Amino acid sequence: MLETIPPQYVWIIVGLAIMSMELFLPGFILCFFGLGAVLTGLLKIFLPMGVNTQLVIFAVLSIVLLVSFRRYAQGYFTGRVSNQNPTGRPMETHTGETAIVTEDIIPNSPRGKVEFHGTSWNADADVEIKTGVKVTIVERHDLTLKVKP
Repeated sequence: MLETIPPQYVWIIVGLAIMSMELFLPGFILCFFGLGAVLTGLLKIFLPMGVNTQLVIFAVLSIVLLVSFRRYAQGYFTGRVSNQNPTGRPMETHTGETAIVTEDIIPNSPRGKVEFHGTSWNADADVEIKTGVKVTIVERHDLTLKVKP
């Protein structure tokens, strides 16, 4: 079936397929190879070329596009932080606030849970704390709150 399709259209179709793969793979690299294939197909429409020439043009265009525009274009697809945090600590600190134990907290065990602001959090403590006790938050490690009675 591919032998009935002119080569320039095969380049364009393959280029579009490569660019669509960028949706599923991270890195923002395939887009430039897909664009190189599409541009090679467009050049093939206007200029007669052999297969080797097409492959060289594809490789050169892809690499030049990648080197030239990746850093510039990647900024459009990454998030921007409007409020930088120079300390590196979490923006929201819960130190000193109170929570209620919903599952017994056993030191160095992943079982303990507290309810804080209507949400269940994993909790850890240096001493055993029973369900229903009010605790004070000492610090936060990712999704685990270190608490004390």
